[in-house]
Amino acid sequence: MLQQDYLMRLIIQFVAATTRSIEIGKVRPKEAAEGLEDAMSEALDMDASTLLRLEPESLSDILRVSGVDPDLMEYIIRSMLLEAWYLEEANLPKTGQLRRDQARALAYMYGLEDTLDFDIPVEDLETELRRLAEGDGIDFDAPWSDD
Repeated sequence: MLQQDYLMRLIIQFVAATTRSIEIGKVRPKEAAEGLEDAMSEALDMDASTLLRLEPESLSDILRVSGVDPDLMEYIIRSMLLEAWYLEEANLPKTGQLRRDQARALAYMYGLEDTLDFDIPVEDLETELRRLAEGDGIDFDAPWSDD
């Protein structure tokens, strides 16, 4: 039960950070991408600046060994796709493609490749993140605090 409470709190914090990034992304996509990386770093308890520079297969191997919960990983993967979109909007296409490839590698590792559209428009990706959160009982549009 304690582990489930911890996981739910982690997901709620991640959703809050993602929500802030989506709002920022409407006007400042590079800043939104950085916010998503920070959220991933917190959620994975790893240095995102290093981790997210890895080749897709290397990233998958490291996260497999670290034992990231599959429920959290679906949020991470979808956020990576969102970040890829923001990076491309910020004229950083190589980094955006790397993030998309990393998301694809993680999706295959976690058996989610058939449930994800890797070329989904950002609006639909936001809808998918909302749907995922609602399925976990989280109000994506709740007023979030930084506590």
